[in-house]
Amino acid sequence: MGMMPQETYVAKIPRPEFDALERRIATGPFEFKSVPYAVFSARGEGIVATLYSSGKFVVQGGSVPTFLARWTDLDPVSSSGDGARAPAKKGKSKRTADEPLDLAPPVTGSDEAGKGDYFGPLVVAAVRVDDAGLERLKELRVADSKTLTDARALKLGAILREAVPFAVRRLDPTEYNERYPTYSGLNPLLADLHAEAIGELAAEGENIVVDQFEKRGLVKRALGPLSARLTEVPRAERHPVVAAASIIARQEFLLGMAELSDSFGHALHKGAGPPVDEVGARIVREEGEDALTGVAKLHFKNTSKIRARI
Repeated sequence: MGMMPQETYVAKIPRPEFDALERRIATGPFEFKSVPYAVFSARGEGIVATLYSSGKFVVQGGSVPTFLARWTDLDPVSSSGDGARAPAKKGKSKRTADEPLDLAPPVTGSDEAGKGDYFGPLVVAAVRVDDAGLERLKELRVADSKTLTDARALKLGAILREAVPFAVRRLDPTEYNERYPTYSGLNPLLADLHAEAIGELAAEGENIVVDQFEKRGLVKRALGPLSARLTEVPRAERHPVVAAASIIARQEFLLGMAELSDSFGHALHKGAGPPVDEVGARIVREEGEDALTGVAKLHFKNTSKIRARI
């Protein structure tokens, strides 16, 4: 068999989206390495993906469209920025834009934050709106939290908490490290947190929409006896209620990171790249390895990298 043809994709990423892109890729089976002039470079699954400080995002490998579709929100066909274009495959049409999610209120939506971040909590938030609440979200022009700066997410999250009913489930690192080993992986734990937050708000027979993070029906099973019309789709933040949930989840995550930064006396970095390892190593040198239990998600590969630095 011949080698899979190599493809190259180039896109321009806005600076406020750097962290979100790194966090999402960090949830996959990728090894992160330091590269000159790069924010991060991830290697795995036959792909090398590098985000440069200029915002230029370069993906090279044998299955670029698959990588982009699974680990990013970028168009897997066309590139942006310098005009480069990923090779088009015959018989494959460009992916059409996501259709609007037209779900009759009352509707509850949920999303998470922190799952790709070594430091800080794992947060799931849910929001429920009726017709008036949905109009309020549209007035506020809520958008996927990944498109917002930290400052905007903090401000809009506070506004949303006053505007709509919401529920938050937050696992700070100590509790996260206690619960995670009792599950077969992260997704079953996430499903339970989504179900807990949703269950606090949604009533029988109402619409529920969740930003899809797995395809095994874990959320539906976790909801148990709650008879609801569940919609799980990728990029569900296109619905205002999920966008609102994503903002509150990110706000809560940022607040948790600030609290931990104050407690440990170090500015904690988001994501799972080399700067995270540097801070982790300083914490261990000053306070001992046990300190990581209270500040980080121990099952990440960063833990072994930090130990190797000591």
